[in-house]
Formats: sequence, C-alpha cells, structure tokens
Amino acid sequence: MNPNLKIRELEDRDLSVISDSFTEIGWHKIRSQYERYLQEQKEGTRIVLIAELNSDFAGHVTLLWQSAYPHFRENGIPEIADLNVLPPYRRQGIASALVQRTEEIAVTRSSIIGIGVGLHPGYNAAQRMYVLRGYIPDGRGVTYRNEYVREGEQVAFDDDLVLYLTKEKGRESG
Repeated sequence: MNPNLKIRELEDRDLSVISDSFTEIGWHKIRSQYERYLQEQKEGTRIVLIAELNSDFAGHVTLLWQSAYPHFRENGIPEIADLNVLPPYRRQGIASALVQRTEEIAVTRSSIIGIGVGLHPGYNAAQRMYVLRGYIPDGRGVTYRNEYVREGEQVAFDDDLVLYLTKEKGRESG
C-alpha cells in the first residue's frame, strides 16, 4: 500500500470536504447524506472509511451491518456499499485498499461478506476488481431497487440495476 495513503473512519470535519469534493466533479452527493452516515456510524449500524492520499480526500466506502438487500439482511451478511474514489485518484490502489480494510472489519462478525455492483458500463472497473478479489454472484439474479427482477420484466438500465456478490472468509483473490 502507498505509504502516503491513510484510511480512517469518518469524522465530523470530513462532511463538507467530501460533499464539496463530489460537487466539484458534478456528482450529487450532498452533505446530509454524510451527516446520516456519521449518525449511523455513531449508532453502530454503518462504518464509513475515508481514504486520504497526501492528506487529501481521495474516496470512501461504507459497511452496512444490516443490508437493505433481502438475502443479505435475512442471513446477517454485512454489505460493503457506496465505494467511491475521486477520478484523479483512480488506478492507484485506493479502491482496493478501502475494500481490503472493510473486509477486515466485516469478517469480525461474519464469515461471508456481500457487495452489490451496478451493471452499466460505469461500473466496469468495480466489476473486475470484485471478481479479482474473490467475489462471486450470489446466484439470485439481479435486483432493481432491492427487488428481484423477474424474467421478461423491463427495468431502467441505471445505478439501481444491481448484481449482488459474496465472498467467504478465506477465499482469496484469483
């Protein structure tokens, strides 16, 4: 890992920095989202990890102890969610470092870790990274807004069309 990369939990001082960083690149990630994340972290339902490279905000990831995805929720599978790395910091191992640290936390409570990935081309890099890290489809098909898509059903091809993957503790990257 890059010695100038620091991964730590979300703090109050990060809220404006994060939302401003995403606003600057045209992504709709408002401060209230991170206020909610911080509150959920304080309540123990979510962990938010921040990546800083050379003391600059580079990205974040969250870990949900109780997923909104039915299969994960019903089986107590924690979900890695909302992984974002700012474009200037991509292809430097930051996403992998965030996922690695999140996996280390998740396996303290579960031998299986879950993650959802969008299906449109904007998620191509994430899809490849998850497979290389040992994640495989959970075998339940795709969801749209956390509802299973039935054969023949038409849904929008957007961020809400998701395939969920799992990784068992000890299954290493391939």
